[in-house]
Amino acid sequence: MKTLKEKVVLITGASRGIGAAIAHKLAEAGAKIIVNYAGSTEAAEQTVKELQQKGAEAIALQADVSKTAEVKRMFDEAIAHYGRIDVLVNNAGIMITKLLKDTTDEEFSRQFDINVKGTFNTMREAADRLADNGSIINFSTSVNRIMLPGYSTYVATKAAVEQLTRVFSKEIGGRGINVNSVSPGPTNTELFTNGKPQEVIDRLAALSAFNRIGEPEDIAKVVLFLASDEASWITAQNLGVNGGMA
Repeated sequence: MKTLKEKVVLITGASRGIGAAIAHKLAEAGAKIIVNYAGSTEAAEQTVKELQQKGAEAIALQADVSKTAEVKRMFDEAIAHYGRIDVLVNNAGIMITKLLKDTTDEEFSRQFDINVKGTFNTMREAADRLADNGSIINFSTSVNRIMLPGYSTYVATKAAVEQLTRVFSKEIGGRGINVNSVSPGPTNTELFTNGKPQEVIDRLAALSAFNRIGEPEDIAKVVLFLASDEASWITAQNLGVNGGMA
């Protein structure tokens, strides 16, 4: 069933990992996809190629979401190409795991610039330019629900995203747009597994009721639901997608 037939979806950070999985899942549901990327041109073009080979309409648009002018340009180009944007998925983000005392000013600012300002920038554009009765899905993290040393700055950025989500839902709800966030647990992506010994991954997997970490497809299924008309009465919510980890 093509639950997103003819809908135009902009996914930030969609060249790989969870973002690419979301692109594929929503394309299967009939959506036209905009693959945003910051620097991974080859990966973004490969994702678009794979989507097109499946018969989906897709384009790649470069923009650093932390930069206001680039986000505005991305919306301009997306609307010029497709005529509108119906769904915004704010997936772009970075995670630097360090004890608070060891975190540099640059590392602190970089995470807030991409994770928080990036979400702010796209939602500010969406306030006037997302189509009526659309959807916005932001990304938080299930690490907000536990106290893991080394994640303090990262979870601070995601707590900010959750609050932006809640308040913005009231500001834009008059146009029929719902705004929610999802909080993945540990997920099998390069962002999560890079630099982690297998024993650490196994220990985190044991926190799940299913004794495994998530797969990008697990997250993509939930994003598909929140982007569909079936979720139109759900707004200002944060949904944990973590296999019962927290």
